[in-house]
Amino acid sequence: MSRQAGISEHELAELPSYRTSDAFDELDRQVIELAERLTATPADVPDELYGRLRQAIGEDALVELAAEIAWENYRARFNRAFDLQAQGYSEGGFCVLPARTPTP
Repeated sequence: MSRQAGISEHELAELPSYRTSDAFDELDRQVIELAERLTATPADVPDELYGRLRQAIGEDALVELAAEIAWENYRARFNRAFDLQAQGYSEGGFCVLPARTPTP
Protein backbone atom coordinates (compact mmCIF):
# COMPACT_ATOMS: atom_id res chain seq x y z
CA MET A 1 0.00 0.00 0.00
CA SER A 2 2.84 2.40 0.70
CA ARG A 3 4.08 1.98 -2.87
CA GLN A 4 0.67 3.05 -4.16
CA ALA A 5 0.85 6.11 -1.92
CA GLY A 6 4.33 6.97 -3.20
CA ILE A 7 6.16 5.99 -0.01
CA SER A 8 9.41 4.13 -0.53
CA GLU A 9 10.79 1.28 1.56
CA HIS A 10 13.65 3.63 2.46
CA GLU A 11 11.18 6.15 3.88
CA LEU A 12 9.45 3.42 5.89
CA ALA A 13 12.78 2.31 7.30
CA GLU A 14 13.68 5.91 8.16
CA LEU A 15 10.43 6.70 10.03
CA PRO A 16 11.93 6.22 13.50
CA SER A 17 14.47 8.96 12.71
CA TYR A 18 12.17 11.19 10.64
CA ARG A 19 13.29 14.35 12.49
CA THR A 20 16.85 14.06 11.17
CA SER A 21 16.56 11.78 8.13
CA ASP A 22 17.14 13.27 4.70
CA ALA A 23 14.40 10.95 3.40
CA PHE A 24 11.81 13.55 4.45
CA ASP A 25 11.25 17.18 3.61
CA GLU A 26 9.92 19.76 6.07
CA LEU A 27 6.26 19.15 5.19
CA ASP A 28 6.73 15.39 5.63
CA ARG A 29 8.25 16.04 9.07
CA GLN A 30 5.34 18.26 10.08
CA VAL A 31 2.79 15.66 8.96
CA ILE A 32 4.59 12.87 10.82
CA GLU A 33 4.86 15.07 13.92
CA LEU A 34 1.12 15.75 13.75
CA ALA A 35 0.45 12.01 13.58
CA GLU A 36 2.78 11.39 16.50
CA ARG A 37 1.20 14.12 18.62
CA LEU A 38 -2.40 13.12 17.81
CA THR A 39 -1.52 9.54 18.73
CA ALA A 40 -0.19 10.48 22.17
CA THR A 41 -2.46 10.15 25.20
CA PRO A 42 -3.51 12.80 25.78
CA ALA A 43 -3.15 14.31 22.32
CA ASP A 44 -0.97 17.41 22.44
CA VAL A 45 -0.71 19.45 19.25
CA PRO A 46 0.66 22.98 19.55
CA ASP A 47 -1.27 25.71 17.76
CA GLU A 48 1.89 26.64 15.86
CA LEU A 49 2.07 23.17 14.28
CA TYR A 50 -1.56 23.42 13.19
CA GLY A 51 -0.77 26.90 11.86
CA ARG A 52 2.24 25.75 9.82
CA LEU A 53 0.30 22.84 8.36
CA ARG A 54 -2.76 24.99 7.62
CA GLN A 55 -0.52 27.42 5.74
CA ALA A 56 1.26 24.63 3.84
CA ILE A 57 -1.69 22.44 2.82
CA GLY A 58 -4.84 24.45 3.53
CA GLU A 59 -7.69 24.04 5.99
CA ASP A 60 -9.59 21.35 4.04
CA ALA A 61 -6.54 19.13 3.61
CA LEU A 62 -5.59 19.59 7.27
CA VAL A 63 -9.05 18.44 8.37
CA GLU A 64 -8.78 15.37 6.10
CA LEU A 65 -5.28 14.61 7.38
CA ALA A 66 -6.37 14.84 11.03
CA ALA A 67 -9.38 12.63 10.28
CA GLU A 68 -7.15 9.97 8.66
CA ILE A 69 -4.82 10.00 11.64
CA ALA A 70 -7.79 9.75 14.02
CA TRP A 71 -9.19 6.82 12.02
CA GLU A 72 -5.91 4.90 12.22
CA ASN A 73 -5.76 5.59 15.96
CA TYR A 74 -9.31 4.28 16.32
CA ARG A 75 -8.38 1.09 14.47
CA ALA A 76 -5.27 0.57 16.59
CA ARG A 77 -7.14 1.07 19.86
CA PHE A 78 -10.01 -1.14 18.73
CA ASN A 79 -7.56 -3.91 17.86
CA ARG A 80 -5.91 -3.54 21.25
CA ALA A 81 -9.25 -3.66 23.07
CA PHE A 82 -9.98 -7.03 21.48
CA ASP A 83 -6.39 -8.28 21.73
CA LEU A 84 -6.07 -8.61 17.97
CA GLN A 85 -2.48 -9.54 17.20
CA ALA A 86 -0.18 -7.35 15.18
CA GLN A 87 1.10 -8.54 11.84
CA GLY A 88 4.63 -7.30 12.55
CA TYR A 89 4.34 -3.86 10.97
CA SER A 90 4.72 -1.98 14.26
CA GLU A 91 7.96 -3.84 14.96
CA GLY A 92 9.63 -2.29 11.94
CA GLY A 93 8.54 -4.83 9.35
CA PHE A 94 6.59 -3.93 6.27
CA CYS A 95 4.73 -5.79 3.61
CA VAL A 96 5.96 -5.38 0.06
CA LEU A 97 3.18 -5.93 -2.45
CA PRO A 98 4.03 -7.19 -5.93
CA ALA A 99 3.78 -4.67 -8.73
CA ARG A 100 0.44 -4.77 -10.49
CA THR A 101 0.37 -5.82 -14.10
CA PRO A 102 -1.88 -3.56 -16.16
CA THR A 103 -4.95 -5.34 -17.45
CA PRO A 104 -5.75 -4.88 -21.12
